[in-house]
Amino acid sequence: MNKFFSLLALALLLSTASIAQSIVSFKAMGHDDEPIYGMIGAKSFYLKISPLVEMKGSKLVLYIEPSQALIKDHSFVNVVINDRPAYSARLTKDSIEKINIELTPEDLSADKFLKLEIKTLLTVSDDKCKDLDNPAMWVKVKDYSYLSLVKTNGNFFNNVNISNCFESKRAIVYPVNPTLHDLKAVAWAYSRLKKTLSKEIKVYQEDLLPDSIKNYIMVGNMESLQADKKAMIGVKPEKGQGLLFLKKALVTYSDSLTKGKDVTVPGEILFVTGADDAGYEKTITSLGNMNILNSSFGEYLLINDAQNNFFKTVEENRTRLTLRQIGGAPNFMSGIGSLTNVYSFKNSDFSFTPKEVEIHFVANYSSLTPGDRGYFNIYLNGMLISSERLDATGKLNTSVTINRYQHHKYNTVEAEFRIYPSSGNCINSFTNFFAEVDVDKSYLESKNPFITNDLSFYQYPEAFNTGTTRIVITKEYAKYAAAAMGEIIYELNNNINANNFPEFVYSDSVTPADLKKYNIVALLSQHDPLMDNFPDAPIRFNKKFRLYNNENNRIVYSLSDSVSNGLAQIFYGRSNNAVLVLTATGTDLSNAFTAASKSITEQLSTLSSNMCISDVNGNKYLFNINKSSENLEYFDTKSSLTRFWETYNLYILLGILVLILMSFLYVRSRVQKSQELFND
Repeated sequence: MNKFFSLLALALLLSTASIAQSIVSFKAMGHDDEPIYGMIGAKSFYLKISPLVEMKGSKLVLYIEPSQALIKDHSFVNVVINDRPAYSARLTKDSIEKINIELTPEDLSADKFLKLEIKTLLTVSDDKCKDLDNPAMWVKVKDYSYLSLVKTNGNFFNNVNISNCFESKRAIVYPVNPTLHDLKAVAWAYSRLKKTLSKEIKVYQEDLLPDSIKNYIMVGNMESLQADKKAMIGVKPEKGQGLLFLKKALVTYSDSLTKGKDVTVPGEILFVTGADDAGYEKTITSLGNMNILNSSFGEYLLINDAQNNFFKTVEENRTRLTLRQIGGAPNFMSGIGSLTNVYSFKNSDFSFTPKEVEIHFVANYSSLTPGDRGYFNIYLNGMLISSERLDATGKLNTSVTINRYQHHKYNTVEAEFRIYPSSGNCINSFTNFFAEVDVDKSYLESKNPFITNDLSFYQYPEAFNTGTTRIVITKEYAKYAAAAMGEIIYELNNNINANNFPEFVYSDSVTPADLKKYNIVALLSQHDPLMDNFPDAPIRFNKKFRLYNNENNRIVYSLSDSVSNGLAQIFYGRSNNAVLVLTATGTDLSNAFTAASKSITEQLSTLSSNMCISDVNGNKYLFNINKSSENLEYFDTKSSLTRFWETYNLYILLGILVLILMSFLYVRSRVQKSQELFND
């Protein structure tokens, strides 16, 4: 009997240890305070749910902050989960409304997202017609709203597979002496993770991997893997075969955070490998094909053949994009006041950086009754750029063209139907109007390419969309540039048609003909001999230089080997090919390279910056430099005598002035003495 109770207690202990409650705030999932405006408003959230989560027992907790002007007895909040109503109630008198919703397995969509929609019906006065444009009509979904998720290890072995394991990965690990294949694998794995994660992705050399990381991607062909890692792989690929293998295990550990207690957590290693370099290359190619990864529902995938033809299936001359192609979805809207849809697009979605973009909308809407006023407004990045009055036809077909000064690298377009019913029919028209934008017939079209004599970061990465791109690396610096290469691969393919699969080569194998034949992305040491083969570069990175402020001639930057900085410049090569060169200084080379690669992809404030300096602390400086700029000076090409004169010229001149003055006083005193003797 005692033995029976002991076994029962042990079973209960194990089952308890395998279940944990996880709190994930909206802030952690990338959402700040989200306002909902208008009499009738809505906000949608798509929240990714881990395959380890048990929906039964999990819950959603929403915190809603209502406007103080609302009549709360006449204002309502509705919550819809997975297109099914989950909660409806009047607002209470609390300053912050708390809503608890128990979740069920039926709340999860087939693609493992929690589709959440919050709809509001708000009232400020008893007259709905007066409420239409009242700015006090709002509520905010607070960023400390959260999901309380039940995570159980019981789902670990059944639900986790190659297709859904990327969401939990936080790091990529490569061998101690990485090859070009390893660097390429890191870059494509990094790009795949960044498409999924909003958190920072770590890249480690194998011998520097922290013990606390239990969930990561390991790259390397079978021959380069260490014996303990190779023993984890339960499938042996044949010659020429590639392999993706997901090793899953429950890992028990204890540290200072657990106060010495043993904690069991799921541990995953996704091996990106192959029997040899040929097989390894096939696996790397598969990392760039989302169709292959998303349909791999097992724990391993043997790859006999992989081609990057997938990247060429969509027409490369991407000048016209439908709203559906950029992520727009059909949305039937009804009500009065303001009815809006928001669409996002990037310059890199087009084949080239557009000089002008035509925004064309096609929509259907219900006819307006006599006396009603309706308008269709288009906003670009929050600014009104077009307004058209609606008529009785119920058909909308309108366009507006924007120039290069109006659109940015990343843009949002808002389409708004604004309805003002006639005063006599306001109450009756409250839910009569409806409209829908046709996302297949509406489009964005780039009219003319943005062409300049000098390439700038504003044109990155579109400048690399045509032709073949080569990524060139200094062999000795290769291991420091792994994460930066991941950032570059991600940006080159961060558009609606991922079609840039660059070649990887070491700098010592590049010929002058290659520098003319290909687009070049070079991650080089400061003193790589290849630096001398870029005569069109704005700045020679292998020389010490200073940059001056044009207004006051003060030094704003001086190259120093002791400070960890990432430097990047972009320019046209001799064959009008795009060239991007990055280098790093100081001791923290890895973070310096990564800082430079991230800085040039941000929403830059100028159209003409071609030189970027960024440090490991997140600071960055942008410049527009050409070879004849007066604010650029090389100071290690001057003779010792010249540098001595430039450094001490003021002191020398002051010394000469003092000598002249002393000589004058000496001569004057001698003359005075001579005059006194003569007078005597």
